[in-house]
Amino acid sequence: MRTIIHKTSLTVTALAVSMLSVYSQDANTILKKMDDIMFSPKDMTGKMRVVMIDKNGKQDIREAVIQQKGTDKRMFRFTSPASQAGIAILSLPDDIMYLYLPAYGKERRIASSAKNQNFAGTDFSYDDMESKSFSEKYTPKLLKTEPDVYILELTPKGQSDYSRIIVGINKTNYYPESMEFYDRGNNKIKTAKYTFKKVGNYWNSSEIEMTNHKTNRKTRMQTSDVKYDMGLTDDDFTVRRLKQ
Repeated sequence: MRTIIHKTSLTVTALAVSMLSVYSQDANTILKKMDDIMFSPKDMTGKMRVVMIDKNGKQDIREAVIQQKGTDKRMFRFTSPASQAGIAILSLPDDIMYLYLPAYGKERRIASSAKNQNFAGTDFSYDDMESKSFSEKYTPKLLKTEPDVYILELTPKGQSDYSRIIVGINKTNYYPESMEFYDRGNNKIKTAKYTFKKVGNYWNSSEIEMTNHKTNRKTRMQTSDVKYDMGLTDDDFTVRRLKQ
């Protein structure tokens, strides 16, 4: 009898481990598919309308341009108003990011410990603006499956002020519909809502609305005039170009 019980226990344990492995693999596969959607073009360029909304509903509108190459190179630059024009960030591989402020005429490398700070008064942190695939930055866990979305919990692999991110991923096209960001005290501090539209062969995030629950502020980043596979090179993503 003891032998039978022991064998049964081992079988149940093996099944549990097997199911856990499959469950984890499903989460990794889903997140990888999301990355494939978000980083599928060889490169992209676009115009950005940045709408900053304070807790009283007052809006501050800025214009910007963005360039992206692959999964790890991104340049974002404000073009208006005059007080913000030229402020730019450059995201490169190996956790490298630079900020350029025209008033000082020189670039500044952003330390990993400072990436939780907000970029140029928006509700997006430097970490949010970084060009890096989610699969590379986070370990996923599938929490549940709803009729239209997969709900994943993302835990940072490296240094981050986020303890976790809860993301809802569209089950049909695998783009993110929402993300909830939690601090190290497990408090929900921000929520991002995504609107995706298909441009040519690719899905594009036409709007990201980031709500800051601490300040009751919002920032909407709206993309237009998107062009893909324009032949951008690594030379388009250098500190020299950042300062031009």
